[in-house]
Amino acid sequence: MFDRQNSALLSDLYQLTMLQGYVEQRLYGTAVFEFFVRKLPPDRNFLLALGLEQAIEYLEKLHFSEQELSWLADREQFSAEFIEYLAGFRFMGDVDAMPEGAVFFPNEPILRVTAPLPQAQFVESRLINLFHFQTLIGSKAVRSALAAPGKLLVDFGMRRAHGAEAGLLSARATYLAGFSGSATTLAGALWDIPVYGTMAHSFIQAHDDEAEAFLRFAVANPKDVTLLIDTYDTEQGARKVVSLAEELRRRKIPIRSVRLDSGDLAEHARRVRRILDEGGLQATTIFASGNLDETKVAELVACGAPIDGFGIGTLVDVSADAPYLECAYKLEEYAGKPRRKHSEGKATWPGCKQVYRTYDSQDRLLSDCVALASDPQPGEPLLVPVMRGGRRVSPPIPLADLRIRTSHNVQRLPDRLKALSPAEPYAVQISPSLQTLAKTMDEQMAATAKRG
Repeated sequence: MFDRQNSALLSDLYQLTMLQGYVEQRLYGTAVFEFFVRKLPPDRNFLLALGLEQAIEYLEKLHFSEQELSWLADREQFSAEFIEYLAGFRFMGDVDAMPEGAVFFPNEPILRVTAPLPQAQFVESRLINLFHFQTLIGSKAVRSALAAPGKLLVDFGMRRAHGAEAGLLSARATYLAGFSGSATTLAGALWDIPVYGTMAHSFIQAHDDEAEAFLRFAVANPKDVTLLIDTYDTEQGARKVVSLAEELRRRKIPIRSVRLDSGDLAEHARRVRRILDEGGLQATTIFASGNLDETKVAELVACGAPIDGFGIGTLVDVSADAPYLECAYKLEEYAGKPRRKHSEGKATWPGCKQVYRTYDSQDRLLSDCVALASDPQPGEPLLVPVMRGGRRVSPPIPLADLRIRTSHNVQRLPDRLKALSPAEPYAVQISPSLQTLAKTMDEQMAATAKRG
């Protein structure tokens, strides 16, 4: 059986056909590829760089199994020499990247791969896949965290995520972006992400009496009682919770929260809060869910709805309003020479680059400068070594620490960039020497074309 998530065949076929050409021509010179995003999606003012840990794991483990080599050989598309080359294929290059959780902007490389051309080329598809997805989801999720500071935010989206890996990595990305935890149990087992669970309407419907369902659920889960009260009538459900409270107190079972999942959440929350308070359940919180995103959460917070936490699922885990990033992984240097793509609307900045960031007197981001790595600029260099010779340079950082670092990075943004609506763009400058290099290469290409 093929390993669906770690197979070397989890790639585009053209990576293999290009590799065969490189091997036949002995094109093994050092290549520099960079991953970047060309432009921000609508309403986004910044992005979060996420997915680095999974990328490092992929690069360290990359190899072709005997089964994979046999399958490729059976296609009769690849030469015996090439199959033999793949048998010893490993990633032995260097990787520099923005630390996971960094904020970044268009045309800034967040990953730089320096390796023999076949190695740097082959990893393109999976690296884009890993960086694109978590960056996309985290950059969506952080908007909810900014809209509802101090609120409990739980990732509810696995069931409608686009596949198992997407559901799991969404839990990771949303947690790094500021969510409190996830409903995805495996995320807790793998990464110690706090996991939260409530109950479904089906549990209520399976009982003949709603109050009986509440009681049985509480007795079965005495340490984590959250009761879903809108299966039938929301306010009546809240009154049944109040009636049940004395019985549960005798059993020393606290009612931690009630959940609202439909209707006018703000109005229901106000009525339910009044019922709970009058019934002596001031400590019982209200948790809301139901097709929520950052905009709806912001509206509920702004109107003062007495909601203590939110379950946010589908619209975040598929990044419904911006389901993809216009990102790329491009060759910028080969065999010591800068390379530049000239395609209309997709031209790249050539050469091995670095990003330098400056801050104002209040330690807020002021401006960035994209420059050649050989041309240092004022400010903090953002790309740092993460792999050398195909091995990581430091052990993995605990996810809880990464979450704190991500929050710190977001808080250093200018206030205007934290808004949910489009703001004045952040200043990203292209260094004079990089502009000169690009212009020189364009002139050379034009002259060559004219002679041809």
